Amino acid sequence: MELDAELQSVHLFSPEPLQLARFYSTTYDMTLEPVGDSYLCRSPGRQVAFSEGPINQLKYAHFAFHTSAAWDAFAVRAQGLAQSPLPPGFEAGSAISFRDPDGNQMVFTAPADGELPASRRVPPAILQHFALRTSHIEAMLDFYTGQLGFVLSDAVTDAEGRLRACFLRSDSLHHALALFFAPAPCFDHQSFEAPDWSSMRTWGDHMASQQVPIVWGIGRHGPGNDVFFMVRDPDGNLAEISSEIEHCEPGRPAGLWPHEERTLNLWGRAILRS
Repeated sequence: MELDAELQSVHLFSPEPLQLARFYSTTYDMTLEPVGDSYLCRSPGRQVAFSEGPINQLKYAHFAFHTSAAWDAFAVRAQGLAQSPLPPGFEAGSAISFRDPDGNQMVFTAPADGELPASRRVPPAILQHFALRTSHIEAMLDFYTGQLGFVLSDAVTDAEGRLRACFLRSDSLHHALALFFAPAPCFDHQSFEAPDWSSMRTWGDHMASQQVPIVWGIGRHGPGNDVFFMVRDPDGNLAEISSEIEHCEPGRPAGLWPHEERTLNLWGRAILRS
């Protein structure tokens, strides 16, 4: 059974956090405000933050549960797990934090309240998932599924049967987190989910108006079946606009895909992490 939680925000480290915040504020039409020693970018359904630190690394990701019942069940589950200190801005009793085998911090809270005024410049696009690169993919998969309760939607294996990628869901949407095997651990990308094809076209035109080139796509992923395109931010992180991601029925069996370009892009070329 899924956790019944959704991704609320990601917080990235950067050697130039203000530069990165300005990029996301402009490119993804979000407000920008300093919060302590960080910069916060927000718009309805999407929130990202940036602090000074090593390039291409995640400070933390924040998930909120859809219902109080799901939060209460998770809090009981968490009592038997090793927790980590909460980052600033979260309060004990209303948030729970863990670190995965690579040291990435995950924060979980009760259902979120409040919303920002809608943008008129671009269509809706919610922060739907993010991805990490890891050299310990088996241990990471075991942590997220065995300890935190994420559900494996699809796995990618090579000709020798070694795990090369996996896609994990926290509610009915195909994945809230993707893991890619790579020589060194780092942040890979975050994805903003648009409602339809027409919205993606408008987002593509918006990227062109900002002179931000598309570096991958338009294409369609195999796992998740979502249509997508990606750009790169000033730190080299990928940032995705996607649509039509698969909605999974409870108990859906995990799929198995070969490690090849067509798995990551049914329509053409792909970025292979290893």
